[in-house]
Amino acid sequence: MSRVRGGHNFYQMRVSDKEISASRGPVDILVALDSDSISSHSKELSAIGVVVYDSAALKEKHDGSQFFDVPLLDLALKNGGDKIMVNTVATGTVLGMLGLGTDIFLDILREILGKKGEAVLSANANAARAGHEFAGRECLRCEFSTPAIGTKKMLIGINEAVGLGALASGCKFYSAYPMTPSTGIMLYIASKAKEFEVIVEQAEDEIAAINMALGASFAGIRAMTGTSGGGFALMVEGLSLAAMTETPIVIALAQRPGPATGLPTRTEQGDLLFALHAGHGEFPRVIFAPGTPEQAFLLTNKAFDLAQKYQIPVFILIDQYLSDSQWTYDGFNLNKLTLTDWRATESELEGVKDYKRHFLTDHGISPFARPGTSRHLVVTDSDEHDEDGHLIEDAATRVQMVDKRLFRKMPLIRSEITPPVFYGNSRPDIILTGWGSTYGIMKEAVNILSETTKVAMLHFSEIFPFPSSQELDYLEILGKANMTIIVEQNASSQFARLMKTETGFEFTGKINRYDGRPFLVEELLGEISAYIG
Repeated sequence: MSRVRGGHNFYQMRVSDKEISASRGPVDILVALDSDSISSHSKELSAIGVVVYDSAALKEKHDGSQFFDVPLLDLALKNGGDKIMVNTVATGTVLGMLGLGTDIFLDILREILGKKGEAVLSANANAARAGHEFAGRECLRCEFSTPAIGTKKMLIGINEAVGLGALASGCKFYSAYPMTPSTGIMLYIASKAKEFEVIVEQAEDEIAAINMALGASFAGIRAMTGTSGGGFALMVEGLSLAAMTETPIVIALAQRPGPATGLPTRTEQGDLLFALHAGHGEFPRVIFAPGTPEQAFLLTNKAFDLAQKYQIPVFILIDQYLSDSQWTYDGFNLNKLTLTDWRATESELEGVKDYKRHFLTDHGISPFARPGTSRHLVVTDSDEHDEDGHLIEDAATRVQMVDKRLFRKMPLIRSEITPPVFYGNSRPDIILTGWGSTYGIMKEAVNILSETTKVAMLHFSEIFPFPSSQELDYLEILGKANMTIIVEQNASSQFARLMKTETGFEFTGKINRYDGRPFLVEELLGEISAYIG
């Protein structure tokens, strides 16, 4: 988790020779670099769990077979020359406990620390070997099997995947005010800005951020902004401006518990209905909620495509758990990427006598020219306007424009929305349903429960407009199940409410978590078992 004001923090790594997609509770190896780690997490040890700690440095001694006393500080000073290398010694120790070598770790150190010079690199390498050798000699109680070394994989989180998807979609302008947990998107794009010729602007506030992005989009380039709930509250007027002027924009909304500042370093799915209903007036929008980095990568690409094609705002909803987690992948499917320039080109406008920015069409989509690239003047207005973009007051034009923006576009947009992912038994008695970050935890729950139960899951990542049931009749699937359970990280089952509004379907059970912590595998299984009985 991210920490704004400091204090105790931890990082959990889960390793398996099978595909995994969620966090679990029991800990096999706990590396405690301070006393808080022991008092807070030793109770989470598995049956074979071991605590790696330094009794001399922490000035406390723990007896028992589950404690492995390693002189981390002493090894760091003697072999590395600096106490900052305690974590390097600890990593070497864990590798030794697992029966793994240090070659790959040393390669990583070389990649990370190479620019700091050979002396720093050599010192860290010595520290890593010292920890590894100590574990090999002293860890007689370790009962861990040696994991197999596979091929090199990509390590990526949701924020990086959203940023990568934006770059792959031709994003040339990103503006934002830093706000946990969305800041990682801005940092990633900024790290690639020179390579991909992207302008990244850290705005003075969120109001400026969305208006900068809208200005860039109107000027002719693909633009994006990102924030969290409190920051998006400031962006709402800009959202309506995008709708009225029909200016494409992609908005990454990284959720955390609210209201107000809430729990700024924790996770929640509390902003779905906020994103759905934000903005004054009635206008179309699209809401995506990826559950994995690959989904985030591809849905960000789709967000840019739909935003420009239909000249609308498109949301990418993520949350703190996703933003601060990482997954390993062999790679992403790049064949699914699309990059179509939907703006009107200079050649397309050559035969046009009188260009009208908001020209009324049967499908509601007006040719969107880039200002300054042709002889035509591109005019729009935040007031209601006519086809030329000039403000009006008459009722007939108002009705025409609302029909154009809303009723003519929405059926076309809805046809682009894909159905939920269906996973598990083809004729399930129990169906888990969720959206966004619940993908991984539901998938693991289905895998485990499938050994004794006919169970499946439906995961929605394209949420609004609500997907039709023509391609996948998920309503029929839900209707045939004996039990349907919605899993959400909010207090009021926001997706369940949306689904009832859109389809009339009501779930038989609801599992909610809203304490700011993500679901763990064992916890969700316990909640489901309570329903099954």
